[in-house]
Amino acid sequence: MDNIQKRYGYTGQGLRVNLTTGKITKEPTFPRFKDEIGGTALGYRVFWDEVPPKTQPLDEANKLVIAPGPFSGSGALCSSRTSITTIYPTIYPMPMIASAHIGGDMAARLKQAGYDFIIIEGKSEKPVYLYINNDEVELRDAKGIWGQGTRRAQQMLADQTSPMASIAVIGPAGENLVPMSVLISARQHSGGGVGSVFGSKKLKGVVIIGDQPIHIHADKKEWQKITERNIDLFGSLNQHVVPSAPNPLFEFWAPGSRWNGMPGNVWQKANPPITLGEDMRSPNKISYRWCASQFFLGKPQGLKIQVRNNGCYSCPLRCYSIVEDEEAAARYHINKMTEQTCMSLYFGRVIFPKIATKRDLPAARQASMVGIQTMDDLGVWCNYGQLHRDFKKMYVKGLWKKVLPEKEYNSIPWQKIEDCDASFLQDLFQRIAYRQGEMGKWLGESTPYMLGHFGIPESDWSTDKSTNYWGLGHPKHHANEDDGQVGVVLNCLYNRDPMCHGTVNFTRSGLPINVKKQIAEHFWGSGDAVDEVGDYTPTNEAKMRRLRWIICRKELHDMLGLCSWMAPWVVSPNKSENYIGDDDMEGKVYRALTGRNTTAKQLDDAGFRAFTLHRAYTMREMNEVNMRKNHDFYPAWIFTDAKDKPAFTKGTIRMDQGDIEKSFDIFFKLINWDPATGAPTEQAYKDINLEFVIPVMQKEGLIPGK
Repeated sequence: MDNIQKRYGYTGQGLRVNLTTGKITKEPTFPRFKDEIGGTALGYRVFWDEVPPKTQPLDEANKLVIAPGPFSGSGALCSSRTSITTIYPTIYPMPMIASAHIGGDMAARLKQAGYDFIIIEGKSEKPVYLYINNDEVELRDAKGIWGQGTRRAQQMLADQTSPMASIAVIGPAGENLVPMSVLISARQHSGGGVGSVFGSKKLKGVVIIGDQPIHIHADKKEWQKITERNIDLFGSLNQHVVPSAPNPLFEFWAPGSRWNGMPGNVWQKANPPITLGEDMRSPNKISYRWCASQFFLGKPQGLKIQVRNNGCYSCPLRCYSIVEDEEAAARYHINKMTEQTCMSLYFGRVIFPKIATKRDLPAARQASMVGIQTMDDLGVWCNYGQLHRDFKKMYVKGLWKKVLPEKEYNSIPWQKIEDCDASFLQDLFQRIAYRQGEMGKWLGESTPYMLGHFGIPESDWSTDKSTNYWGLGHPKHHANEDDGQVGVVLNCLYNRDPMCHGTVNFTRSGLPINVKKQIAEHFWGSGDAVDEVGDYTPTNEAKMRRLRWIICRKELHDMLGLCSWMAPWVVSPNKSENYIGDDDMEGKVYRALTGRNTTAKQLDDAGFRAFTLHRAYTMREMNEVNMRKNHDFYPAWIFTDAKDKPAFTKGTIRMDQGDIEKSFDIFFKLINWDPATGAPTEQAYKDINLEFVIPVMQKEGLIPGK
């Protein structure tokens, strides 16, 4: 670590790993990345500086930038997200830059090993894994591990190195260059869509051991005070701050709240069983507020198999449910213990039409258990369930029979779908991971590539709300069903789903609309910045101001290493404070950690700077100025309603197309981008310290009006 400029929150150095030559070098973080903070911003800058914009995902010139943030490893709450930036293989009509994210302990261990980032480049001729143990860094032979599923591979690497190591690996899907593949860490934390890039480089995974301290600028008392204040603002998952059922402890409740842990609930597979107590407000009871198995599998059977919660380094919520399902294990020969969160706990059943919406049935639960374990072990990515929905629609509409060769069609055990037999998933995901047949190969390519190959119009998906398909190869992610025009525009601006929860953390917090409007007035200057879900009003500037703030925080969280399922904390469960949270919580932690006197506005501007650099690089990849026409797509199904209720009618999430176009007009004017094209202007680059971008964009004809 000699001659390395350490700073509070930073180790001062990163790694560059050239897989072609085997050379590993250590590079200083500063001054090169002084404006990037960390995470995705650092990744975008590496790609801007080093990777030609026409690079393809499996090209040797493509890189992987693995970057946590300054919060990582410090003990700052919810700070264990690692960003992985690359040219994404599932984006349509061409692969483009994007980032995946992994939780667990990878971010903390990398920082504690002494590194702010890893830049992986080139291609190895043989399977290898990257071994990091503080200053000892080397590429090791992965011959005996290549070909193994993620679970066995992780165990083998732990046996070879240390049981305390943070280990992230790809499975057969990534090795076989399936675009819909993941990097798996700690058995369940996944970076979706990047597995094939690792596979193309013959990189099985990364093993990290680190025990060096992350230095904090603040003294212990100040750090403790800030941490306690942060805990005081915690709700449940997605920062839902009221319970899902009435309780004397709370003024409000909302049936959709993810604060589903209620007094009297029993986690029946714990040893001994855990009965949730009365006071769910206690900081020591935060983990009891959320139970993924109950939420996604139904209360009776979810609680029946719940063992405990688990989660990422430095997060008290512990949002992952560990469940024990002996029935599924006995019937399908899987492990009786499963650990997952969010949608993976129900996607297994989506493929089976008879049980797709019936979470309380044992067959639905068993399908979920089989689906989780099979997909994760093979390293197949669900693309937020898009893969499952694609398969189901093809099956229900009889399209598989029309497009598959007769021999292949007859080899598929279709009757198992009608019988709700979860072993069908074991067959299906094997086909995808090993690119077997037309169905296996093209389901693994992502939605629009599959549709194009089979001659199915993309409009068949983009006009059908049941598919959730949005555009560019990705599904919607908290769009008009959660935040009206704000959600729609947000989902159009990124190359993949935006992976942003700043919308739903506020609109679905569970607070009544009058309280949310008071909070909106407090933070964004107008109560008109928010509507009640399903009771939308026409667009306005206040909504688009909030959208800019949402994008700033999404990027900032990805830069700091902060989990957006919990941050930002603009709402709180505290009636004494009128449920108003702290818009500067991230800033307070950042200042205490780094000693830098950086304001919330400056941090937001840094986030917007990263967002703009992402936009500029994407324009170069597409060689396109008119992003509004050729990139910012929204599906036709947002303008439909099952009962044909008009837009702006209570009880519908239907949008009005003219109003959406007006939203883009307002938003682009607000951020000083060209409204006609959705491209940043020269002045916009100057306003956020991106002057170095201007000569390149001018030379390539990508400045609007030039």
